[in-house]
Amino acid sequence: MNIINSIFTEETEVKKSKFISFLVPINEFKNLREELKNKHPKANHIVYAYRELNQFNQVVENSSDDGEPKGAAGVPTLNHLRGKELINCAIITVRYFGGIKLGVGGMVRAYGLAAKNVIDKAEITPYEKLIEESIMATYKQQRQIEYYLKECDIEPIERVFLNDKVVWKVLVSQQKLQRLKKLMV
Repeated sequence: MNIINSIFTEETEVKKSKFISFLVPINEFKNLREELKNKHPKANHIVYAYRELNQFNQVVENSSDDGEPKGAAGVPTLNHLRGKELINCAIITVRYFGGIKLGVGGMVRAYGLAAKNVIDKAEITPYEKLIEESIMATYKQQRQIEYYLKECDIEPIERVFLNDKVVWKVLVSQQKLQRLKKLMV
């Protein structure tokens, strides 16, 4: 599975119709969709598809054709997300009609091409499941542990000072956690 970490955009033209596609992390999807509706009031359609991993590690998918013939816009977009095994992201495509009817098959190809083009432009990284871990150390070891965290590229979420210990809470991949444990031995 793969993810993206920022917004990517690409414009595709098919028979004078303009398709402006945005590939966005899922946490920015709803806000951007509303923003695009306000920013493009004359757009004929604003189509979307998304895939996200829920708390049970299941991939949840959804798409919308936004008035285009059923299955002609959202599904081809969703299929490109599936093809690249992208999760926790969405594609929103704004369409301006260019005066030439594409037909259902032409729309499937056009929305698919728009999705492919924006995905091709994106920086895709492998997904790593993050786990919450607590790391405890004495006050004497504090600087050393902070050095190890920095070496392993781990950003603590929280640091708590107790009577005789310091506790760091971190969200970390299994791979980084193993590296940290090796350094701490």
